[in-house]
Amino acid sequence: MAQRYGGKYSPQGDPAGTTPPGQNPYHGKKRTRVGAKINMLFFAPLPLAIKAFSAEPVVMATYLVAFGTLILAAWLTREGLIAQEAFEARKIARRPALPRKILGSVLTGAGLAIAGFAGHGVVEAAIFAVLGAALHFFTFGPDPLRDKGMDGVDTFQQDRVARVVDEAEAHLKAMSDAIRRVQDRQLETRVDRFMTIARDMCRTVEDDPRDLTAARKYLGVYLLGARDATVKFADLYARNRDPRARADYEALLDDLERNFTARTQTLLLDDKTDLDVEIEVLRERLQRDGVRLERAQ
Repeated sequence: MAQRYGGKYSPQGDPAGTTPPGQNPYHGKKRTRVGAKINMLFFAPLPLAIKAFSAEPVVMATYLVAFGTLILAAWLTREGLIAQEAFEARKIARRPALPRKILGSVLTGAGLAIAGFAGHGVVEAAIFAVLGAALHFFTFGPDPLRDKGMDGVDTFQQDRVARVVDEAEAHLKAMSDAIRRVQDRQLETRVDRFMTIARDMCRTVEDDPRDLTAARKYLGVYLLGARDATVKFADLYARNRDPRARADYEALLDDLERNFTARTQTLLLDDKTDLDVEIEVLRERLQRDGVRLERAQ
């Protein structure tokens, strides 16, 4: 379904304030790696499936196994890139439990080897396997193999934070999926803006797990309520386009944005206060040891 363009300079204007002054709508977003190269991995094996049905049964089965192996490799590669993007988006993160991209390289080599053996011979199969695995690895790279930012971090507390953040991300994804059903670009942008603000709180809590207690209600109860409200609004608005329901929902997003922004700023202020206290304590200890420090003007 076609969507009407909406924005600050569109003919209908932007009464809901989709993009407030000074705020970039693409703040915090990066270009995804899951694009054309991944899609090509799914289309590239199709000739094997076509060729399989013009061969004798044993060769046909071999080609189909090669086709399935390459499709599995493409799927693992895509999931590996998605996991890597999630890993890179966080300052503190554990490496993916399963190295999907590396497995994708191995399966790509295996699939090409099976296809080479069916159509040519053992030598050709070996050449295809090495070249396929090497080209896949150099194109997509390895998975993250080390934890990031975990030095000196209480792993138990960080695991608690990770569970809360994962739950929050699930609620945000459900909100995004629900609002897409409305087929309204302004509302989608509006929800995306709130999701960015909510993710800012997630990143703040990940940076300092001590903030979890203060933020847990926001990342749990409030996001759950926002998710349920979005699902109900999407179901209602998709049927009758009720302007009152739209106004109420946008007012809810306004309230959520203000509260989440204020809470995130409070968390950051508390962190700054803790840092100031630590600096003053360190200064006093150094002065007692006879070390004089000049205060920055």
